[in-house]
Amino acid sequence: MPERPQNTPLTLDTRGYRCPLPVIRLEARLRTLPQGAQVTVIADDPVATVDIPHFCREAGHNVTRLESAPGICVFLVTRGAKSA
Repeated sequence: MPERPQNTPLTLDTRGYRCPLPVIRLEARLRTLPQGAQVTVIADDPVATVDIPHFCREAGHNVTRLESAPGICVFLVTRGAKSA
């Protein structure tokens, strides 16, 4: 498998998962990454639009909503210094 460039965000596709699984999967992924690593999260659970930013704020991660389409939201999460 080719190495991923250091600045390239990983993609976590949580479409089809319902609360609380998108956040649980994001938390598990962040635990494996160093501070400053980025994850692009794709979700179709309407609750994820609230849950993902809330989780990130509470856990010390930076989150930006990138885009959305009907029924889909995309976030860029940057791992903070705290453990996920």
